[in-house]
Amino acid sequence: MIAIDLDAELQKKSPREILKYALETHDNIAISFSGAEDVVLVDIASKIRPDINVFTLDTGRLHPETYSFIDRVRNHYNIDIELMFPQAEAVQTLVKEKGLFSFYQDNHQECCGIRKIEPLKRKLATVDAWVTGQRKDQSPGTRMGIPVIQNDAVFAGADRELTKYNPLANWSSEDVWMHIRALEVPYNTLHDQGFISIGCQPCTKPVGPNQHEREGRWWWEDATKKECGLHNENLKD
Repeated sequence: MIAIDLDAELQKKSPREILKYALETHDNIAISFSGAEDVVLVDIASKIRPDINVFTLDTGRLHPETYSFIDRVRNHYNIDIELMFPQAEAVQTLVKEKGLFSFYQDNHQECCGIRKIEPLKRKLATVDAWVTGQRKDQSPGTRMGIPVIQNDAVFAGADRELTKYNPLANWSSEDVWMHIRALEVPYNTLHDQGFISIGCQPCTKPVGPNQHEREGRWWWEDATKKECGLHNENLKD
């Protein structure tokens, strides 16, 4: 189990120091990759461990720009990025029963469960620890209390422990983009079109001036519950 004082100690460290600790502590560790925060993690981690394990969830509904982004990152850092796909039968059943856009009427949880959560479970069953790009200010309703290091009880399973690291927890969006600009890190070109938080194409839109970044995700749902299930431990009453 993760000691509370260890998180308190790591809260004072830089993302590089946190990643260095994570990579030195766990041989079997992977970075979850999708957006601007995650490419910063890849940029830092690749300088510590060039053969870092990186994966992404290919839901089948991503923007073309996102697929191009994945390839640019792969080539820029000369790394493998493992694409985790949903189970075809589950997707086919959902689409047959409810169509391609059922999440607009129901909610996004069922579709995300099939396209994101199940593939993530399969990947996390193969590692001892994983790294995410969560920041406290990404979602005021759900992420303000995230730790830097935590026991992942959601995906660990009954017979093993899984450690989760959030090295950018105390960074702001400005910090992330200062790193990207200063070091010429590849980024998703959708950011140049007003997109900030980028997910699947039908569930993501640009945000306007003074809008919070998460307002562009699942905009038809309760703004305080905007989690797809990857980080459900954030949803606490």
